[in-house]
Amino acid sequence: MHGRAYAGQCTAEETRHTTAGSPIRNPRLTLFALALGTFAIGTGEFGSNGIIQLFASDLGVSIPVATHAITAYAFGVVIGSPAITLLAARVNRRTLLLGLVVLFLVGNGLSAVAPDITSLVVFRFVAGSVQGAFFGAGAVVAAYVYGPGQGGKAFATVMGGLTIATIAGSPLGTLIGQHAGWRVMYWAVVAVGLVAGAGLVAWLPRTDDLRGGSIGSELTGLRRLNVWLMVVVASLGISSIFAVYTFIGPFVTDAALRDAALIPVALAVFGLGMAVGNHLGGRVADRFEHRGLIWGYGGVLALLVLIGVAGSDLLILLPCLFGVGATMMFAIPTIQVRLTAFAPDAPTLMGALNLAALNLANSLGAIGGAITLAAGWGVLSTVWAGFALTTAGLLLYVMTIARRAAGQVILRR
Repeated sequence: MHGRAYAGQCTAEETRHTTAGSPIRNPRLTLFALALGTFAIGTGEFGSNGIIQLFASDLGVSIPVATHAITAYAFGVVIGSPAITLLAARVNRRTLLLGLVVLFLVGNGLSAVAPDITSLVVFRFVAGSVQGAFFGAGAVVAAYVYGPGQGGKAFATVMGGLTIATIAGSPLGTLIGQHAGWRVMYWAVVAVGLVAGAGLVAWLPRTDDLRGGSIGSELTGLRRLNVWLMVVVASLGISSIFAVYTFIGPFVTDAALRDAALIPVALAVFGLGMAVGNHLGGRVADRFEHRGLIWGYGGVLALLVLIGVAGSDLLILLPCLFGVGATMMFAIPTIQVRLTAFAPDAPTLMGALNLAALNLANSLGAIGGAITLAAGWGVLSTVWAGFALTTAGLLLYVMTIARRAAGQVILRR
């Protein structure tokens, strides 16, 4: 049976003891290996932001030029990941994940020895091309482990490694870069990737239930309007998280007038909120069709207003940072479940598209915030850019997908 259909049709017990291949000896270790993989990916992604000044200086380029390496990673996610997913459509998800780990190790290992900024840009693109495909294939395997009706929980588990990376991986990677050099940071990411790869080799199930399908099946999802609507909804709505996260440093030092030493604390608070929201959102996504996204987007809009009005008070800013991370991550598993529901034959590609949307949101949030700052509206003005973008995403969702679903319910009655 095809792995995609399997996760939706078999019981949890059958999932763990399939006769089509070897049984899953320890489901928790399988899930841990997947989360460790996304932790390594997240550390490499977010850690790069913390060492940008270091590799800019070492490679003899300005900060604006150095940001091309960060942008290249995002392009790798947006362009490379869906391409890899389509090209590897027929590959067993276990084999695909192991191949992606190898590509991840190559991309980050080459980044560590890049002789110039041009080479680093190319190597960061290679590393970025792994992310969406890994999350998509990882979500399929996690759904296989959890059993039917738990797609949101499965995706949240895979995303969990990324949220932990924002709490611990990124700050630790930045610290390593500052004290041992930016190249050592990438070697540390490679080391974590090797451990994750070893775990995947040991604990990923060997079964035909995780075999791939045809490219045509994957492409079918791209021909569905609701899929592209969800991608736009995600790209617009989630951008507010980056209109905040990107500017946490200035929020602390310029708006709240506190020492820069508190910036890591603020980042950790934000990351903790993301972890909590991701955990809760995965469960809500499996029970309710729309609530995760509507509640998440609505909650973050209220918090953005509070930051914009009173964020100069650190006692207000820190809880709001936690809340923004929590409410936005609360919505993301619902986005994945909706995407997969619209294209059930292409869950791996839908996972890659979800991560591509997140990276587009990263760019939109950062660009929107930069526009408000350039206009001279003050440090906290970046949240209003996020507010406008998330409002647009929420309205689009309510007026199209949620409204259409409600109309279908009325017709069935």
